[in-house]
Amino acid sequence: MLTERQRMILTAIVDDYIRSAEPVGSRSISKRGDVGYSPATIRNEMSDLEELGFLEQPHTSAGRIPSHKGYRYYVDHLVPVESLGAEELKQLKTFYAEKLNVLEQVVQHAGTILSHMTNYTSILLGPEVFHTSLRHFQLLPLGEDTAVAIVVTNTGHVENKTVSIPPGLSISEMEKVVNLLNRKLTGVPIYKLKSALYAEMGQELQRHVSHFEDLMTVLDQALGSGQEGPRVFLSGTTNMLTQPEFKDVDKVKSILDLLEETPTLMKMMSSASSGTGIQVRIGTENSHEAFANCSLITATYAVEGQALGTIGILGPTRMEYARVMGILTILSRDMTKFLSKPH
Repeated sequence: MLTERQRMILTAIVDDYIRSAEPVGSRSISKRGDVGYSPATIRNEMSDLEELGFLEQPHTSAGRIPSHKGYRYYVDHLVPVESLGAEELKQLKTFYAEKLNVLEQVVQHAGTILSHMTNYTSILLGPEVFHTSLRHFQLLPLGEDTAVAIVVTNTGHVENKTVSIPPGLSISEMEKVVNLLNRKLTGVPIYKLKSALYAEMGQELQRHVSHFEDLMTVLDQALGSGQEGPRVFLSGTTNMLTQPEFKDVDKVKSILDLLEETPTLMKMMSSASSGTGIQVRIGTENSHEAFANCSLITATYAVEGQALGTIGILGPTRMEYARVMGILTILSRDMTKFLSKPH
């Protein structure tokens, strides 16, 4: 679609604009050692690229900036995934130095590293409800009429809940129930626990345990709503304030407000990572008007071969695409390895 010269000039303009946040002129491009064309030739090509929709002229000056179409072409055809330097690889390795066994800690720590390294906003989504299952259940008496129910999932998430124990239910009966539940329901997805409780255990408990109906009520409360959904972890939200294009307070406020809307954010992240590998959504490709001047780059991570969550970096359309894509490629791959091995 574009000539080799146009591709070279478009690449130079995008790279310069990412670095400077200022419209790029033909003279500055001609001074680059990797271009080798006169300002007049470059001006002509810039005019053609603008006519084709790859560049925009924000002011009456001769400088141009990439359009959303220009960024999309750059990401799809021109940008190489950047290799990380020794210092950046060292920063990523701090992720493995921490003794993190709970998935939520791992995800939060990764988000902090990403926002620090990129100076953008990191958004991490996980764990996915369909891949979160029961690993272990405990019911520990606190007194004659109360106990703490402990639910541990395969992702390391631990949930504690105080429940009431019906009068007359003995310690031995409670132990029998807990052992049966761990034998029958370990590995069952969290969102299926309540239905499996009745299907797998109901008849057996009714035969062997007194106060059956009261006991089922206790277990129903202990196992929660059964609707554990994805969790969203944000880091570096105020980094948006440091970007030159977001000096407009109202524009930034609409972005920050949307970042607080968890359901909207989850939907956007899920749709952005519907495919495999690195996914890039530029400007109006994002599903919300507030992000019309932002780009979202995402990658998925997995545990034990199952897609579990999404790592995302949100920044201006003038984003360091090559570097961010390189970081996400390494981090998503290494998170998968790290989370899949026994700890």
